[in-house]
Amino acid sequence: MTKKREAKSTGDRLAARVPLDRRVEQTKEVVLDTTFKLMTKAGIGGVSIDEVARTSGVAKTTIYRHWPSRSSLLMDVCSRLRPKADVPDTGGLEGDIKALATRLTGQLQSARWPAILPSIIDAAERDTQIAQFYARLQAGFTEPYRVVLERAQKRGELSPKLDVTTLVACIVGPLFYRRWYSREVIDEKFVNSVLAKALGSIEAKAKKRT
Repeated sequence: MTKKREAKSTGDRLAARVPLDRRVEQTKEVVLDTTFKLMTKAGIGGVSIDEVARTSGVAKTTIYRHWPSRSSLLMDVCSRLRPKADVPDTGGLEGDIKALATRLTGQLQSARWPAILPSIIDAAERDTQIAQFYARLQAGFTEPYRVVLERAQKRGELSPKLDVTTLVACIVGPLFYRRWYSREVIDEKFVNSVLAKALGSIEAKAKKRT
């Protein structure tokens, strides 16, 4: 085969591959979108590969070709719902924490992941893969808070002996409680109250030590 024919043959294969790759990606997006919609209606426990195939129109064999198990498909969908982990830097602890709490408040009321997170927690009780995924998700979610608090410790705003994990729970816990349990409004007044109590408790303990 001449060099010209070889080049043409290679070009033809590449040209054929482009639309094929595009179709594969489109199919995967259909499956992911369908799975997400099913999750928002019935939670993770209500999603099966059979139902995804029936609703999306994509064959089970095709779904399993891209995701070897139901858990891997669910985790792929969930991984796309992770909240942004940007760390604010306002120059001080109070401003940083307020920025994080305000962002979380908005996400709890408008983002997609809050509607699914409870079912992820539930599924993690019975599925090892999902439990491991949830542990990573939780660590990534709390990381900005840890960075802000540890930075405040280095600046001398907080005691180096402070239990960062406990303080994070004091800040995000009440917001989660209102979103999923009491279903009460999460407004600026409530957020300010939560932060005042959390930071006020730290200041009170600091004064006792002096």
